[in-house]
Amino acid sequence: MKVKSHYPLFINGEYVDSKNGERFDVVNPATEEVIATAAKAAKEDVDKAVQAARTAFESGKWPKMTAAKRARILNKIASIMRERFDDLVNAEVLNSGKTVDAAKGQINQAIEDFEFYAAAAITLQGDVNQVPNGFFNYTVKEPVGVCGQIIPWNYPLMMAAWKVAPALAAGCTVVLKPASYTPITAYMLAEICLEAGVPNGVVNVITGSGSEIGPYMTQHPGIDKVAFTGETETGKDIMKRASDTLKRVTLELGGKSPNIVFDDCDLEEAVNGSLFGIFYNTGQSCEARSRLFVHESIYDEFMEMFLEKASRVRVGDPFAKGVHMGAVISKSHQDVIDGYVKLAVEEGGEILYGGKVPEGGEFRKGYWYMPTIIGNVTNDMRVAQEEIFGPVVVVMKFSEEEEVIRQANDTIFGLGSCIWTKDHGRAHRVSSRIRAGIVMVNCPISAFPGTPFGGYKQSGFGRELALETLNLYMETKSVVSYVGGKPLNMFGI
Repeated sequence: MKVKSHYPLFINGEYVDSKNGERFDVVNPATEEVIATAAKAAKEDVDKAVQAARTAFESGKWPKMTAAKRARILNKIASIMRERFDDLVNAEVLNSGKTVDAAKGQINQAIEDFEFYAAAAITLQGDVNQVPNGFFNYTVKEPVGVCGQIIPWNYPLMMAAWKVAPALAAGCTVVLKPASYTPITAYMLAEICLEAGVPNGVVNVITGSGSEIGPYMTQHPGIDKVAFTGETETGKDIMKRASDTLKRVTLELGGKSPNIVFDDCDLEEAVNGSLFGIFYNTGQSCEARSRLFVHESIYDEFMEMFLEKASRVRVGDPFAKGVHMGAVISKSHQDVIDGYVKLAVEEGGEILYGGKVPEGGEFRKGYWYMPTIIGNVTNDMRVAQEEIFGPVVVVMKFSEEEEVIRQANDTIFGLGSCIWTKDHGRAHRVSSRIRAGIVMVNCPISAFPGTPFGGYKQSGFGRELALETLNLYMETKSVVSYVGGKPLNMFGI
């Protein structure tokens, strides 16, 4: 399964041309080379995909299939993905500019997501409830219906798996909208689903402008639920548009996650974890720990080690061995990152490391940015409050536990957070007071299949990656039955 030169729309189990015949280029961010073209969908194409998903749902072939059989198909999807692991990794690196090691880890998790939800599918069950004598009540879990799923460019296949796997496990049908920058592995996943035995029309992929077909999807009367991962302002717009038809909505949005280093931490462990927490995936991660709070008593020692290790973070060819950071997604995003760094200096911040586009050699082509560390920052600066979505961390000192909890929570976001301490009591005391959906303690890794992922406040709502995610793709039907022997005559007439 190699990268194709062109990807039409994938609707009802077939590749079909877009209504208007328009295409757009898919570019390798590390080389600026066009690696493929993809169909640019129009509203009529969205209608066609939604109709295919609706017909597949109402036919009952997928939602009425036994959970055990759906589970076998989900496991088959995972099995085929393992067989084609190298092809999927290659496509992800070409399309996103991320490193091979990052792509391998993310695609392994995507595979495990399908295996997790294969097991979870057979756990779906309702309840029997105690009701007055003569009555019997039970509940049934039923799939929501047609799901519009809009995924970002930073984790293309993994985010697709986070959404498609639970939707399929629940018996829903899907219209998947990948980001225009990174559509290729979404198409590959759709082909794998079909090969594994998912009926035609259950998984459909449409590509095109998010600003054009995204709003149309969220308002479409044929779509019952929208699941979106992306930046917060877009999430707000989706919520408004979805309200017209009262769609179910799941939003996993932006973050400005605090990384708190207490004075009793394992210093080297905290430094290593803090590096990974911000520079992994070239900083293009919603839960990147981009606000680093270091206790004043260890600040100098921590920063000496942190800066020295940052100097050893290798930026370069994503396919090269030993590279830690690949390219950023686009020229426009590179400019956004650089603009925030310049703004930090204007606000009084000090660039301690990086702060620029690397020059010469392999960096003459592609979109790159150095790992960047900014000191002399206060929590009210824009660079400490707004999501940069790049390899940029701002560093601040603190002296008291109460002070750092207050600053950590002083943000509109509430997605991730991290605490470094050897004090077990402190770890759980601070965890309970951080207003975020994810707290990492002495660990830089935020999610595994089975662990809930999602945010507080303007980082969204709903949880992905866990058993409870299935409920976001289900309706609960309550059935009340009279089983008493005496006929009911409520009006007494």
